[in-house]
Amino acid sequence: MNVSLFIACFNDTLYPETGKATIHLMERLGIQVNFPMEQTCCGQMHYNTGYQYEAIPLVEHFVDTFSDSEAVVAPSASCVGMVREFYPKLAILSGDSDLIRRVDQLLPKIFELSQFLVNKLGIEDVGAYYPHRVTYHPTCHSQRMLRVGDAPLRLLRNVKGIDLVELPGAEECCGFGGTFAVKNADTSMAMLTDKITHIKSTGAEVCTAADNSCLMHIGGALNRQRSGVKTMHLAEILASTET
Repeated sequence: MNVSLFIACFNDTLYPETGKATIHLMERLGIQVNFPMEQTCCGQMHYNTGYQYEAIPLVEHFVDTFSDSEAVVAPSASCVGMVREFYPKLAILSGDSDLIRRVDQLLPKIFELSQFLVNKLGIEDVGAYYPHRVTYHPTCHSQRMLRVGDAPLRLLRNVKGIDLVELPGAEECCGFGGTFAVKNADTSMAMLTDKITHIKSTGAEVCTAADNSCLMHIGGALNRQRSGVKTMHLAEILASTET
C-alpha cells in the first residue's frame, strides 16, 4: 500500500517528534511510508476564521499533493476532520466541478492514525511497550467529528506494561478550540481547569491524545502547576519500545 504521511503544519512546526514516531510505528508494522515534501497547511485556520475563499487554493494544493496516494494518514484528528468535513463544502464554494470530483475521490483515502490502524488494517496490538500510568483525553474533533470511537483506547490497551486509567469527564472539551482559547480566554481557562483537575485525579504520569493542539493547551497548564504530569501524543506511545 502506498501510504502518504500528512503531518499537519502544527506538528511539523512545534511537535516534529510526533511525525517521526508515526513513521517509526508504521515502518515497524511493515508499512512503507512516503512524505510528500509539497504538502502545506490544510486550511483549517483560514476556514475557521472566516477566510473560506482564501482556503480554496489550499484545498486544490492538498488534492494535487495526495491524489495519487492509496491512503493518506495523519496524526491529527483536527486536520483530518477539516479535510473530511469541510473540503467538500469548499469545493462546492469554488464552483469548480473538477475539484468537487477530485475531493470526493480523495476523501475515502484520508485517515486519522488510530482509525487507519484499527479500522482499515485491523491492527490493535502494534508491539508497543510503555510501562507508565497513562490517561487518555478524547479530543473534540476525534470523538465528535471523526467519530473514532474507542480505536485509540483499543490500541492503548494492547501496549505492554501500560497502566491505562480512565479519565473522569473525558468527553468534556479541554477549552482549546484554536482561536476560541484566544477570543474567549476566561471560558477557555475555566474549561481547562476542570480538565486538569480530572487528569490529576487519575494519578497518571502521562496524558495522551490524538491532537497535539489540545495537548499543548493541557500541557501548558500542567507545567505551570508543576504537576509532574507530562503530555504525549498517542503516536509516541504506540511507537515506544523502551525496556
